[in-house]
Formats: sequence, structure tokens, C-alpha cells
Amino acid sequence: MRLPTLFAACLFTTAAAAAADEPKPPPGFVPLFNGKDLSGWQGNVDMKQRATQPKEKLDELLKQRTKTALEHWSVKDGVIHCDGKGGVSLQTAKDYGNFELLLDWKIDKNGDSGLYLRGQPQVQIWDSDNTPGAKGVDKGSGSGGLWNNPAGDKAKVPLKKADKPVGEWNTFHITVVGDEVTVRLNGEVVVDKGKLPNYWEKGKPLPATGPVELQFHGDPLWFRNIYIKELP
Repeated sequence: MRLPTLFAACLFTTAAAAAADEPKPPPGFVPLFNGKDLSGWQGNVDMKQRATQPKEKLDELLKQRTKTALEHWSVKDGVIHCDGKGGVSLQTAKDYGNFELLLDWKIDKNGDSGLYLRGQPQVQIWDSDNTPGAKGVDKGSGSGGLWNNPAGDKAKVPLKKADKPVGEWNTFHITVVGDEVTVRLNGEVVVDKGKLPNYWEKGKPLPATGPVELQFHGDPLWFRNIYIKELP
């Protein structure tokens, strides 16, 4: 049966609009965020808890933390927003091993956050011009360093400051292979094959897989265009 012209045109327009809203990953990448809701994400449970808690207790903890996360992390206009409350980070429900990760992020003045890779802290996100740093990290050093690495580790501090002004969007391109992490911020290499240690079990090898996590640090946060390409 032939559809009436107006009805067929409406169907085409609706389908075109839906396609326009879908994430458009670069070749070889897949979206971690569908641009509409938090499907595929959950409240964070850290790697130590995963290793030590019985399944029943872990399942209940995950349920509680996901409920809290969904009260404070939301999606609007293709952007994930954290209101800076609730105390719960957001992590992928799936674990990843070697990968390339692309994402855009934005913070406010004095903002602080980070990305956990394989469940390990962290690639630093912050307003380093206005937020006090740690020992061995100069004020104004910029984002992208492996913040939880030991003092004196070359990867703890970015090679250069590549942040855009606070309130503007920044782009990370992060590569994880084995225990080596390379971070590009706005096209500039700020960490070159830095070693990511096992934060939760000091001295042990980095886990082969773990979640990607958007860190809650008590500040409003925005993330978008999150894509991943798994590597051998």
C-alpha cells in the first residue's frame, strides 16, 4: 500500500532527525555514550571492592551507587552533566583492556575531576590556575597528568599546559597499551607512555581490564562525544 505523501514525508523527517542525533564516532571507534541517556553506565564500585566483597554485597553496593549516580548525573542536549553532588562517580558497565579513548570535557572555575583507566586513578582534569596542587605539581601546570603517580614520576605532571580557558570544551585522546598511557589534550602530547600503577593493590601488576570512570570530585562537570576503540 502506498503511503500518503504527507505521512511518508513525516516518517522520513523523523528518521533523519533521529539519525542526526546519533553519535558519529571516528572510523574504528564506537560510542561509549549514546547521546541520549546513561545506558551502559553505572555508579562506581572500585577495583578493591570488586576483588574483596562477596557477590551479594557487591551487587547491593552497585545498586545503591547507581541509584545515587542517576540522581546527580544526567543527560541534556547530548551532554553528560554532573551537578557536583551525591559523592558517586560514573563508570562503564563494561571493562576494557588496551584501547584508545576520545572524549570532550568541560569544568567551571576551581573545578576538579579526572578519568580512571581500567578502574585506576587517574588522568587529571582541573582548573590548575586556581586550584591548589599537590607537592611536586606546580600551579598552572594544566590537565592530563597521571595525578596519582608517585611524586617525581615524569608522567605525574603534564609535559605542557594545553588546556583551553575554563568553561570551554577540551578534548582528550588517550591511548592505553599494557601499563603505558599516552595522553593528548587538544592535540598536544601531555603524557608520553607514562606508566599507570595499580592504585588499589600497590606493587602488583596493573589489572588487564577495568572500567573507564568519570570522576566525581564535588564540582559540576560536563562530558560529551565519548568514543572508544579496543586494541589487541
